[in-house]
Amino acid sequence: MTGELGRLIYQQIQAQGPLSVEEYMALCLGHPEWGYYTSRDPFGAAGDFVTAPEISQMFGELIGFWACAVWQSMGAPPRLVLAELGPGRGTLMADALRAAAVVPEFRQAIEVILVETSPTLRRCQRDSLAAIEVTWLDQVMDLPDGPLLLIANEFFDALPIAQFVLRADGWRQRRVGLAGDELGFVDGPILALDAPPAAPGDIFEINPQGRQIASWIGRRLCDQGGAALIIDYGHPFTAIGDTLQAVFRHQPVSVFQEPGAVDLTAHLDFQALADAARPAQATTVVTQGAFLRALGIEIRADRLMKSAPKHANSVASACQRLIEPAGMGNLFKVMGMTHPGLPLPPGFPS
Repeated sequence: MTGELGRLIYQQIQAQGPLSVEEYMALCLGHPEWGYYTSRDPFGAAGDFVTAPEISQMFGELIGFWACAVWQSMGAPPRLVLAELGPGRGTLMADALRAAAVVPEFRQAIEVILVETSPTLRRCQRDSLAAIEVTWLDQVMDLPDGPLLLIANEFFDALPIAQFVLRADGWRQRRVGLAGDELGFVDGPILALDAPPAAPGDIFEINPQGRQIASWIGRRLCDQGGAALIIDYGHPFTAIGDTLQAVFRHQPVSVFQEPGAVDLTAHLDFQALADAARPAQATTVVTQGAFLRALGIEIRADRLMKSAPKHANSVASACQRLIEPAGMGNLFKVMGMTHPGLPLPPGFPS
């Protein structure tokens, strides 16, 4: 077993028995010293993956315009918490705030808060938002009171999931144990589980932390007003399937390859989040391509190409990557959550 964290996990399993998949993911991603997100900047060509805000400024700009429009639909409260969960390098927020400058009253009303646990990424965010007054928090539940606009782009997919496998005698929790000198999946005890119809060998996933956060967001929106925008890859409805995956330098690898050195993610169950957030109102789940088109990304791209002809090809390429099915357009989905009394947010079909 390679790597400090890999050896630690191996020794822990030897001493205490198999870990749940949720426990394994939590260690790999969040160990205070050797965890994936606590020890590195994983974004960009030199990292392991590229997110939409890093592809084009248009992505964050449109979200900035979206936030302004929702704030106005709320009656333009004089004080507003604008929060982002898992803000990466701070690129999305920087672009959103630059675009939102066209509505000075909105910029004056907002208190910008980033929910981020990684010291490495907090340093990146400070650089990106050096001219902005920002507050950092470790948990979404620590957000101050007041009307809330919350953005979560590729946040929920990085939360640890629990996995269950259907055997002939019932559902069993999927765990990480030892297979010789390596890590491997093993079955836990039989348990009762409310899951969709499945066949033996099928995998069912639950994101406990994601549901807890969604429940908190729903209560907060209902109690104090506001809206949330969730953008991630996943499925609109709860379904059977093994979506746990690992990425290293933009390529898929084994989820057991050097724990802490590779990114572990799982597809988001949007229906489960919407159910957890009730009685907050959830929108229909739409594709990222449909959402960005509805917000006018093609018009924005055309204006950028005309104002900077030398960059026209790169702008057009970035736009296509964000909205076309061959890029991120269909893989990524978008869902809004709102106070039940708010109108439907921009970007979603009635």
